[in-house]
Amino acid sequence: MHYYYTSFIEQHINTGMNINRCNMEITKRGIAKTNSNDCKETNTFIRANTGTVRSVCENAGVQDGGFTRSLQPFDLVVCKLRNQGARLPRCDYRGRLTTRYIKIKCEQRFPVHFEVEVNLR
Repeated sequence: MHYYYTSFIEQHINTGMNINRCNMEITKRGIAKTNSNDCKETNTFIRANTGTVRSVCENAGVQDGGFTRSLQPFDLVVCKLRNQGARLPRCDYRGRLTTRYIKIKCEQRFPVHFEVEVNLR
């Protein structure tokens, strides 16, 4: 299994995620800024299974500036850090539920990086 794909799943896939579980899920999954214990400013959870998200890299997405944008919107929980500058394990997040297209980086037809949520047109 592709390391970055596994990391993508761990950081961004959660079918049952809700806005009140940001702190619990981010702590449980050890999500932080790359190579540090600093709290990540924002983490987005996609409320879909891995196959559905992976299909964006296969046949359910379009190229968009080096990334792939989904053809269908996804339900997302966006967790934003409330206490700027905090470090693990003292991260405190506020969750927001939204429905948006996603823009992801694909490698060998696997999602490996979540870039941004894209407004519905």
